[in-house]
Amino acid sequence: MHIYKHLLSRSSVSCTGEKKIIPRWNLDSIYKSSISEEYKRDLLFLDNNLNTIQIHLNTPAKPFGAWLCTFMDLSNKVFSLYESLSAYAYASYSVAATDSEKLNNVSLMQEKGLIINDISQQFGQILSDNSQDLYSIYTDYPQLLPYKFVFEETLEDNRHKMSRKEEQLADDLQRFGGSAWSRLHEQIISTLTDSETGKSFNELRNEAYSADRTVRKIAYEKELSLLKQTELTTAACLNNLKGATQSLNSKRNWSEALDRSLFAARLSKKTLEALVEAIEDSLPFWRSYLKTKAKILDIETCAFYDLFAPLLPGKGETSYDKVWTFDEAQKYIVEKFTSFSPEFGAFAEQAFAKNWIDAEIRTGKVGGAYCIDFPYQKESRVLSNFSGTFSDISTLAHELGHAYHYDCIKNTDYALSHYPMTLAETASIFAETIIMHDAIQKADGFEKVKLIEMHLSDSAQVLVDILSRFYFERSVFELRKTKELNAEDFCTLMTDAQVKTYGNGLSEEKHPYMWAVKSHYYSPDLDFYNFPYAFGLLFATALFARFKKEGSSFAQTYVSILKDTGSMTCEDVCKKAGFDITKKDFWLEGIKVFYNELEELKTYADSL
Repeated sequence: MHIYKHLLSRSSVSCTGEKKIIPRWNLDSIYKSSISEEYKRDLLFLDNNLNTIQIHLNTPAKPFGAWLCTFMDLSNKVFSLYESLSAYAYASYSVAATDSEKLNNVSLMQEKGLIINDISQQFGQILSDNSQDLYSIYTDYPQLLPYKFVFEETLEDNRHKMSRKEEQLADDLQRFGGSAWSRLHEQIISTLTDSETGKSFNELRNEAYSADRTVRKIAYEKELSLLKQTELTTAACLNNLKGATQSLNSKRNWSEALDRSLFAARLSKKTLEALVEAIEDSLPFWRSYLKTKAKILDIETCAFYDLFAPLLPGKGETSYDKVWTFDEAQKYIVEKFTSFSPEFGAFAEQAFAKNWIDAEIRTGKVGGAYCIDFPYQKESRVLSNFSGTFSDISTLAHELGHAYHYDCIKNTDYALSHYPMTLAETASIFAETIIMHDAIQKADGFEKVKLIEMHLSDSAQVLVDILSRFYFERSVFELRKTKELNAEDFCTLMTDAQVKTYGNGLSEEKHPYMWAVKSHYYSPDLDFYNFPYAFGLLFATALFARFKKEGSSFAQTYVSILKDTGSMTCEDVCKKAGFDITKKDFWLEGIKVFYNELEELKTYADSL
């Protein structure tokens, strides 16, 4: 199931306190409900065709080419239907996280997922048993040639499988293990409320954007207090999730959790090392930015709750400080996307017009933002929590970037439509970049300064904070080899990671409970969900530089790149675009784009 969650988004409420007309999504074109005749029909169709595939798997694979053609035809149709049914179940649950019926439907689709996983396991074994025929088969069956990359990836994945019975057991237990721990964490965070103010956890998180430092600090302290109250449970969730991952990785012949994540990301270790080293080299730059921000805010040193603070509140308000209506956000996004390409603009307009976006903040709805795809219907949906800030507009653009990526690849066979997070985040961050670049270019004076600072702030999250989360998760896996981990362990590891990255750019007031906030850590199949964002930011920066150089003609090149993301490694996709991402210099060049912005910010700070 394609679910792409936004790194920076926070559930939020309007700072004006006014009731805004903000849309809920319409899922009717997918299914009217989980008890509708259409849903029941497709569920029955799924069951029948899963049985058909099982029969085919038990049929001798001779001649192998013909057998393989039949399997691919069946699986493309059936797997896309399963993903849509599963996505519908999750989407319905995510806006009503305490609804037991919705949760039961998620569990039902997880049961179907066990069958899908078993089919994939059997197919991988059959492909391995007949791998000697693969290299000669494409002459007689040229329709299979587009799947060559997928087949080779399947063969490698099969080398990291346990026996069929063991994989079945692992998948079955995952429903009551990893997936259950993940849902528990989600439900805990979505229902946390400050007893004094009545504010939800997500509302408190949103106050990190307040112009009042006292408000930010109080919200930060309340947030930490709520997280401490639940630390026993959330720590148990994370400890057990990472322990199970380690155990399964060992059984599947992965030496490290990171190796499995790199395989899923279609990224080499050499490329990741180059990326991490480039970010590490840039840390003094980002600390300098934070010191400059502190100077402008007229404070000695930024604390963690100052990271998202707006500049000089009340001393130079700009058009971007206003509370945007959703209609204004819609118009702005469509206009800016159209400036890149009419096709992108038209797609965004369609998403808004057809109510593909659930942006209303309400109790029981999960926080943050995500994009989810429905391959059987060839549509996407976007969830966000819109309060009217410019940051919320950026978040919407991010998720619509994901949706446009899927729209570009939706007519590709299902087996060729799966792209790794690294490249998925490239598309979403590219969409954000369109918005932010346009805003900065058209602004001047203090308005430009504020936008530059916002851009640097967001980029620091994607590079510096992401690096701290990468360090944290790496150290968690190392320590988990030797002991059970508790909340104190997680807090220590998180603080150490933040000290290592932020250094003297931040005061001693860090965020030791960030491990309990980020849902990414609690996704059993998404270890190291962090570095793809850094990859996406810097690769998107490189692509945007190409766009500025080539103009409107680049739009088609961009679509072509997106279409390749389901059938190439990251290195090959980037090479096709003209970049060598195995070299640290490539990543450093992307980071240097921010240097001029910091100089403008420093010039302003010196003028105060």
